[in-house]
Amino acid sequence: MKDSELKFLDHGRVARFATVGADGQPHVVPICYAVADGTAYFTIDEKPKQPDVKALKRIRNLQQNSRAALVVDRYDGDWTRLGWVMLQGEGTVILSGDEHANAQRLLKTRYPQLAGMKIDELPVIAIRIERVISWGNLDTD
Repeated sequence: MKDSELKFLDHGRVARFATVGADGQPHVVPICYAVADGTAYFTIDEKPKQPDVKALKRIRNLQQNSRAALVVDRYDGDWTRLGWVMLQGEGTVILSGDEHANAQRLLKTRYPQLAGMKIDELPVIAIRIERVISWGNLDTD
């Protein structure tokens, strides 16, 4: 990954996470994320409407087809500032262990709002980055 792509990802706050179900139907949701050591992470947060978080479409999709993508983009009225970075790779659901705990810490540091949520026992999704595609102006200044 190029330095400019990593800086763009570090500067971004929201990504769109895409999976595909067994029926071929795409599914895209906005997420809060962190990138470390060749992996992008996000946690499942508290879902008042969906108490069984393991039944979420994004998790079911990964269990059926582990290919996933994540896009961080910037829109600006000045189109010379448009840019995006896409991460593609293998998605996996992590339920416990050191990587789970480290990812939760990383996400809570990046998003202080998560610190007040009861997410320590909730799944983390990891995307093992295999391909990075970027376009446009990735300057963060």
